[in-house]
Amino acid sequence: MSQIGSAFRWLASKAIGWLVSVKSVPADIEKELGIDKTKPIVYLLQTESFTDQLALAKSARALDLPNPFENIEIAGAERKRRYFLTRPQNLLTRRVKKTSIEDVFTEYFHLHREHLDIDLQVIPVFISWGRSAGKEKSGFAQLFAIKASPNWLRKLFIVLFFGRDNFVSYSAPVSTRQMSELHGSDKQIAQKLVRVARTHFQRKRQTLSGPTLLERQTLYNSILGATSVKLAIDEHARQKSISPEACRHEALKYIDEVAADYREGLIRIGDRLLRRIWNKIYDGIDVSHAERVRELAKNGHEIIYVPCHRSHMDYLLLTYVIYNEGLVTPHIAAGINLNFWPVGGIFRRCGAFFLRRSFAGNKLYTAVFREYLELLFNKGYSVKYFPEGGRSRTGRLLPPKTGMLAMTLQAMTKGIKRPVSIVPVYIGYEHVMEVKSYMKELKGKSKKKESPTQVFSAIRKLKNYGHGFVNFGEPIQLSNFLDESVSDWREQKALDDKKPKWLTPVVNSLADKIMTRINRAAALNGSAMVALCLLSSKTQIVSKKALVESINDYLQLFTQVKFSQDSTLPDEPADALVDRTLALNRFEQSQDTYGSMVSPKDDNGLLLTFYRNNILHMFAIPGLVMTAVFAHKQLEKSELISLVQTLYPLLKREFFLHHSNEQAIEYVEHLVDYMASVGLLKQQGDYLSPPVATAEKFHSAWLLSRTMQETLQRYATVLHVLETEKIIGRSQLEKQSQTIAERLSALFGMHSPEFYDKNVLGSFVMALRENKHLSNREDGNLAFSESSLALKRAIIPLVWPEIIQHLEQIHT
Repeated sequence: MSQIGSAFRWLASKAIGWLVSVKSVPADIEKELGIDKTKPIVYLLQTESFTDQLALAKSARALDLPNPFENIEIAGAERKRRYFLTRPQNLLTRRVKKTSIEDVFTEYFHLHREHLDIDLQVIPVFISWGRSAGKEKSGFAQLFAIKASPNWLRKLFIVLFFGRDNFVSYSAPVSTRQMSELHGSDKQIAQKLVRVARTHFQRKRQTLSGPTLLERQTLYNSILGATSVKLAIDEHARQKSISPEACRHEALKYIDEVAADYREGLIRIGDRLLRRIWNKIYDGIDVSHAERVRELAKNGHEIIYVPCHRSHMDYLLLTYVIYNEGLVTPHIAAGINLNFWPVGGIFRRCGAFFLRRSFAGNKLYTAVFREYLELLFNKGYSVKYFPEGGRSRTGRLLPPKTGMLAMTLQAMTKGIKRPVSIVPVYIGYEHVMEVKSYMKELKGKSKKKESPTQVFSAIRKLKNYGHGFVNFGEPIQLSNFLDESVSDWREQKALDDKKPKWLTPVVNSLADKIMTRINRAAALNGSAMVALCLLSSKTQIVSKKALVESINDYLQLFTQVKFSQDSTLPDEPADALVDRTLALNRFEQSQDTYGSMVSPKDDNGLLLTFYRNNILHMFAIPGLVMTAVFAHKQLEKSELISLVQTLYPLLKREFFLHHSNEQAIEYVEHLVDYMASVGLLKQQGDYLSPPVATAEKFHSAWLLSRTMQETLQRYATVLHVLETEKIIGRSQLEKQSQTIAERLSALFGMHSPEFYDKNVLGSFVMALRENKHLSNREDGNLAFSESSLALKRAIIPLVWPEIIQHLEQIHT
């Protein structure tokens, strides 16, 4: 009989095998779930379905897990390896029959008392075909919505339509030995296991498909019926002297302008299309720490993704990654500039909702948008928005815009039934398709308005872009954050549009925490590291041999003295990393008698600053240490520590660094010990000095000493203007500093557009104020102080002498 069964399975698997493409989640079941492949394994599925079992068998084979169709020997007898909670729904009566699962596990727990060596791993496996949650009203789409135990006819349609969108989602194993030791009879323990499994599968279904989609009329009624929107309509009618009905019609237009029109089918089509695009333009997408998000989803959290924003690709890449990690795709906040034909409608059906760049002066629009956002939260939709507001043109994180965060916290105070967690996300690329246009904009060219021509032109130019990186940072649970920030926030619940007094400072603190956690989850990559080395070289040209050695030294540095637990490093050796990066055809290679040399292609070092800036924050402290050692030739370790204590708070604010001031000093201690041990610097007693020019590590140390030079030069420029003027207004200080920085850039070949960027200069001025390096006068002006002078004296020795000389010759 078993031979007949095997033959039938073989024929069936061949017959439908071409229909089914399996995606296993998570990919690394041993690391993430703690599954031990050396211990006996049994599978627990929700429904006794032959196609589910075939999908599981295919997945298990790929993951090197036991075949579910093969029996397992327990206590000297062969038993099944797969068990089910229910049988499929009856075609006519729609009844769902239970299986004998409780009796099976009651027997197992009884065996455990007789055989102390038995310990099975029960692995719950949720099999999903498609991701449709269905709509509130019944219809044809409901045929394909994820159901717990569909009948055979429904399952036939599901497999035919969604065989290529199959997810096999594994959960952490349950030890039968540990379960058998719980209090209660064997039958009671078995009942508990089954009860927990039912709840677990319900949550899995919610994680994969999300909540039921709202009908459009329900959406209109929910928003227009909200108290805050009703008040806004009445006020708008009074101000404009028009009828409430006209205002209500205007509010409806705002809802249509804003709201997404999510279609799961388009997401599936998009997944297949994007998979082809990624395979064409990327040679890999590296995803790290996705288990954090799965844990939140498993525990029923409302998830808000807040990624950095470096390219229009961010919208697509992050959604694609989330979908393929077995999570429901989020509703995405997108700028109204992207709502143009034909992509606007496509984005809207993929979950995008659109917002204007400014809400100022339009209380009705503000009320509608805020109520829509709160509705998404309360209905359990995950949401994604970019805290920077727009794409970074320089490659570094922009100061966050806090409007969406403020509305999120206000929604919290009005009451969201589920726990809410913000997930910071670092997105990095080895090539960004818009980088050339960014450089033009930074040079003063106006930004091109998005259009169909621009989109099709970008698609036509798609080519090998290397690797993409998506790192999920440490989540922030908002209720815990508010408890720490405003202990009585629950007693001060906001009513309608009333803004709590504590909101602004708490939102600013939350925004800073998010940006810090994004940078803490950074990914080192080949393009960024090659760019950093070339830009740190005086001539922007480095021998390939020296380039490989320097990158290897930096990789070893961050391996031994981690920037953070969330950051990631390439998993290939430096020589292979450099070869793969150069193969992207973004750099010039030349050859002479002594070997290969690498330089920017077409003498365009400006473009490299974007990639360098993606990771520059990781080199801030190591670069400062090496800068100080080279500048002073011989430096007492205590003096280095004192210098870091002075400068780190400024670097922390500019680069969103995660170390506290105390942790930064501890980090410096570890860096110095490691650098001395490998020869990046010399340590004799309490004194530090750079390696001699003939030393093996000299070139790596020298390049590292130059990574922070432009930052320090910018600091010296602002402090020079302050000392010259003594008393000056903030805007005047920023303008004069910008003028001088532009001159220095032209004279000395600074290749960073942000070197004279007004926003970056303004951020430094704010950091000076926050750290009490400036005196604030009653008239609002800023005054040079003793603290300013001490800071300047600390920075001046670190800056190239020719820069200092030129600054001293300039009289502002």
